[in-house]
Amino acid sequence: MQLNSDFAQKICIHDRDNQWRASPSAGVERKMLDRVGDEVARATTIVRFAPGSAFAPHTHDGGEEYIVLDGVFQDESGDFPVGTYVRNPPTSRHTPSSAPGATIFVKLWQFTPEDRKHVRIDMNTVDLVPDPKRDGVETFALFKDAQEQVVVEAWNKTTAHPFQAPDGAEILVLEGSLIEDGQTLQARDWLRLPPDSATILTAGPTGARIWVKTGHLRQMVEA
Repeated sequence: MQLNSDFAQKICIHDRDNQWRASPSAGVERKMLDRVGDEVARATTIVRFAPGSAFAPHTHDGGEEYIVLDGVFQDESGDFPVGTYVRNPPTSRHTPSSAPGATIFVKLWQFTPEDRKHVRIDMNTVDLVPDPKRDGVETFALFKDAQEQVVVEAWNKTTAHPFQAPDGAEILVLEGSLIEDGQTLQARDWLRLPPDSATILTAGPTGARIWVKTGHLRQMVEA
Protein backbone atom coordinates (compact mmCIF):
# COMPACT_ATOMS: atom_id res chain seq x y z
CA MET A 1 0.00 0.00 0.00
CA GLN A 2 1.13 3.51 -0.82
CA LEU A 3 -0.66 6.26 1.11
CA ASN A 4 0.65 9.84 1.18
CA SER A 5 3.99 8.30 0.24
CA ASP A 6 5.33 11.28 -1.74
CA PHE A 7 7.28 12.98 1.03
CA ALA A 8 7.93 16.01 -1.17
CA GLN A 9 4.25 16.92 -0.83
CA LYS A 10 2.52 18.78 1.99
CA ILE A 11 -0.20 16.72 3.70
CA CYS A 12 -2.86 17.90 6.15
CA ILE A 13 -5.34 15.36 7.51
CA HIS A 14 -8.28 16.34 9.69
CA ASP A 15 -9.20 13.60 12.11
CA ARG A 16 -12.93 14.11 11.59
CA ASP A 17 -12.56 13.32 7.87
CA ASN A 18 -10.44 10.20 8.30
CA GLN A 19 -12.45 7.01 8.68
CA TRP A 20 -11.65 4.12 11.03
CA ARG A 21 -10.57 0.92 9.31
CA ALA A 22 -10.44 -2.55 10.82
CA SER A 23 -7.03 -4.06 11.52
CA PRO A 24 -6.14 -7.79 11.48
CA SER A 25 -6.63 -7.87 15.28
CA ALA A 26 -10.18 -8.01 16.67
CA GLY A 27 -11.20 -4.83 18.45
CA VAL A 28 -8.35 -2.77 16.98
CA GLU A 29 -9.13 -0.07 14.40
CA ARG A 30 -6.92 2.51 12.74
CA LYS A 31 -6.87 5.77 10.85
CA MET A 32 -3.99 5.75 8.38
CA LEU A 33 -2.03 8.96 7.84
CA ASP A 34 0.85 7.78 5.68
CA ARG A 35 2.01 4.31 4.72
CA VAL A 36 4.62 2.59 2.58
CA GLY A 37 4.02 -1.17 2.68
CA ASP A 38 1.30 -3.56 3.75
CA GLU A 39 0.98 -4.99 7.30
CA VAL A 40 4.73 -4.60 7.76
CA ALA A 41 5.10 -0.98 6.73
CA ARG A 42 6.72 2.37 7.28
CA ALA A 43 3.57 3.92 8.68
CA THR A 44 2.04 6.79 10.65
CA THR A 45 -1.33 5.85 12.12
CA ILE A 46 -3.89 6.62 14.80
CA VAL A 47 -4.90 3.30 16.40
CA ARG A 48 -7.92 2.65 18.63
CA PHE A 49 -8.03 -0.32 21.01
CA ALA A 50 -11.46 -1.41 22.24
CA PRO A 51 -11.57 -2.39 25.94
CA GLY A 52 -9.94 -5.79 26.38
CA SER A 53 -8.34 -5.88 22.92
CA ALA A 54 -4.74 -6.79 22.14
CA PHE A 55 -2.22 -7.43 19.39
CA ALA A 56 -0.26 -10.66 19.20
CA PRO A 57 3.32 -10.57 20.55
CA HIS A 58 5.66 -9.04 17.99
CA THR A 59 9.11 -7.55 17.50
CA HIS A 60 9.59 -4.03 16.18
CA ASP A 61 12.45 -4.58 13.77
CA GLY A 62 12.13 -0.98 12.57
CA GLY A 63 11.24 0.59 15.91
CA GLU A 64 8.02 2.09 17.26
CA GLU A 65 7.21 5.61 18.49
CA TYR A 66 3.83 6.51 20.00
CA ILE A 67 1.76 8.94 22.04
CA VAL A 68 -1.22 7.83 24.13
CA LEU A 69 -4.12 10.09 23.15
CA ASP A 70 -6.78 8.62 25.44
CA GLY A 71 -7.37 5.68 27.74
CA VAL A 72 -4.53 3.50 29.00
CA PHE A 73 -2.22 1.60 26.67
CA GLN A 74 -0.48 -1.44 28.15
CA ASP A 75 2.20 -4.05 27.59
CA GLU A 76 4.49 -6.24 29.69
CA SER A 77 6.45 -3.20 30.90
CA GLY A 78 3.46 -1.45 32.45
CA ASP A 79 0.59 0.98 31.92
CA PHE A 80 0.87 4.06 29.70
CA PRO A 81 -1.82 6.69 30.45
CA VAL A 82 -2.90 9.67 28.35
CA GLY A 83 0.01 11.95 27.49
CA THR A 84 2.72 9.28 27.59
CA TYR A 85 5.38 9.49 24.87
CA VAL A 86 7.24 6.23 24.13
CA ARG A 87 10.03 5.13 21.82
CA ASN A 88 10.66 1.38 21.50
CA PRO A 89 13.79 0.97 19.37
CA PRO A 90 14.57 -1.67 16.73
CA THR A 91 14.65 -5.26 18.08
CA SER A 92 12.28 -4.39 20.97
CA ARG A 93 9.42 -6.82 21.55
CA HIS A 94 6.07 -6.57 23.35
CA THR A 95 2.41 -7.62 23.47
CA PRO A 96 0.34 -4.41 23.30
CA SER A 97 -3.13 -4.35 24.80
CA SER A 98 -5.62 -2.19 26.66
CA ALA A 99 -7.98 -3.44 29.35
CA PRO A 100 -9.90 -0.11 29.57
CA GLY A 101 -9.43 0.87 25.91
CA ALA A 102 -7.00 3.36 24.40
CA THR A 103 -6.17 5.47 21.35
CA ILE A 104 -2.58 6.08 20.27
CA PHE A 105 -0.73 7.98 17.56
CA VAL A 106 2.00 5.62 16.36
CA LYS A 107 4.90 5.66 13.91
CA LEU A 108 6.51 2.38 12.75
CA TRP A 109 9.71 1.49 10.89
CA GLN A 110 11.15 5.01 11.10
CA PHE A 111 14.19 4.52 13.36
CA THR A 112 17.83 4.29 12.38
CA PRO A 113 18.77 0.57 12.52
CA GLU A 114 21.42 1.06 15.23
CA ASP A 115 19.14 3.00 17.62
CA ARG A 116 18.66 1.13 20.91
CA LYS A 117 17.42 3.92 23.18
CA HIS A 118 14.15 3.36 25.03
CA VAL A 119 12.21 6.53 25.92
CA ARG A 120 9.18 6.89 28.19
CA ILE A 121 8.06 10.40 29.16
CA ASP A 122 4.85 11.66 30.76
CA MET A 123 4.27 14.84 28.77
CA ASN A 124 1.74 16.02 31.36
CA THR A 125 4.45 16.47 33.99
CA VAL A 126 7.42 17.82 32.03
CA ASP A 127 8.68 21.31 32.80
CA LEU A 128 8.26 23.26 29.60
CA VAL A 129 10.60 26.21 29.26
CA PRO A 130 10.00 29.51 27.44
CA ASP A 131 11.47 29.62 23.96
CA PRO A 132 13.81 32.64 23.93
CA LYS A 133 13.20 33.19 20.22
CA ARG A 134 9.41 32.86 20.24
CA ASP A 135 7.31 34.84 22.69
CA GLY A 136 4.31 32.91 23.98
CA VAL A 137 5.79 29.47 23.24
CA GLU A 138 7.07 26.97 25.80
CA THR A 139 8.85 23.80 24.76
CA PHE A 140 10.35 20.53 26.02
CA ALA A 141 12.69 18.23 24.08
CA LEU A 142 11.44 14.63 24.08
CA PHE A 143 14.20 13.18 21.89
CA LYS A 144 17.09 14.29 19.72
CA ASP A 145 19.70 12.50 17.63
CA ALA A 146 21.58 13.12 14.39
CA GLN A 147 18.48 12.33 12.34
CA GLU A 148 15.62 14.09 14.11
CA GLN A 149 14.34 16.21 16.98
CA VAL A 150 11.02 15.63 18.77
CA VAL A 151 9.45 18.24 21.06
CA VAL A 152 6.18 19.05 22.78
CA GLU A 153 5.17 22.71 22.74
CA ALA A 154 2.54 24.89 24.40
CA TRP A 155 1.45 28.01 22.51
CA ASN A 156 -0.44 30.83 24.22
CA LYS A 157 -3.72 31.86 22.62
CA THR A 158 -3.43 33.74 19.29
CA THR A 159 0.38 33.46 19.36
CA ALA A 160 1.79 33.52 15.80
CA HIS A 161 5.30 32.73 14.56
CA PRO A 162 7.04 31.75 11.31
CA PHE A 163 7.85 28.05 11.12
CA GLN A 164 10.81 26.82 9.09
CA ALA A 165 11.17 23.15 8.09
CA PRO A 166 14.40 22.88 6.10
CA ASP A 167 14.42 19.08 6.48
CA GLY A 168 10.67 18.57 6.80
CA ALA A 169 8.37 18.41 9.82
CA GLU A 170 5.33 16.72 11.29
CA ILE A 171 2.90 18.38 13.68
CA LEU A 172 0.17 16.64 15.66
CA VAL A 173 -2.26 18.84 17.58
CA LEU A 174 -2.73 17.40 21.07
CA GLU A 175 -4.98 20.08 22.58
CA GLY A 176 -6.53 23.36 21.46
CA SER A 177 -6.18 24.46 17.86
CA LEU A 178 -3.60 25.72 15.39
CA ILE A 179 -4.08 27.72 12.20
CA GLU A 180 -1.83 27.09 9.20
CA ASP A 181 -2.35 28.43 5.67
CA GLY A 182 -5.97 29.31 6.41
CA GLN A 183 -6.82 25.89 7.86
CA THR A 184 -7.70 25.29 11.49
CA LEU A 185 -6.23 22.12 12.95
CA GLN A 186 -7.98 20.67 15.99
CA ALA A 187 -6.94 17.90 18.38
CA ARG A 188 -5.64 14.82 16.50
CA ASP A 189 -5.27 16.69 13.22
CA TRP A 190 -1.92 16.01 11.55
CA LEU A 191 0.25 18.15 9.29
CA ARG A 192 3.29 16.97 7.34
CA LEU A 193 5.52 19.61 5.76
CA PRO A 194 8.11 18.60 3.15
CA PRO A 195 11.74 19.72 3.23
CA ASP A 196 12.39 23.39 2.43
CA SER A 197 8.98 24.42 3.78
CA ALA A 198 8.19 27.74 5.41
CA THR A 199 4.85 28.73 6.87
CA ILE A 200 3.23 30.68 9.70
CA LEU A 201 1.59 28.95 12.65
CA THR A 202 -1.01 30.68 14.81
CA ALA A 203 -2.49 29.27 17.99
CA GLY A 204 -6.26 29.31 18.30
CA PRO A 205 -8.37 31.24 20.84
CA THR A 206 -7.60 28.79 23.67
CA GLY A 207 -3.99 28.17 22.70
CA ALA A 208 -2.46 24.95 21.45
CA ARG A 209 -0.41 22.04 22.70
CA ILE A 210 1.41 20.33 19.85
CA TRP A 211 3.87 17.49 19.17
CA VAL A 212 6.51 18.40 16.60
CA LYS A 213 9.07 16.22 14.82
CA THR A 214 11.67 17.84 12.56
CA GLY A 215 14.73 16.87 10.55
CA HIS A 216 13.65 13.41 9.41
CA LEU A 217 11.99 13.78 6.01
CA ARG A 218 14.87 14.92 3.81
CA GLN A 219 16.12 11.34 3.56
CA MET A 220 12.69 10.17 2.34
CA VAL A 221 12.63 12.77 -0.44
CA GLU A 222 16.17 12.01 -1.54
CA ALA A 223 15.86 8.21 -1.29
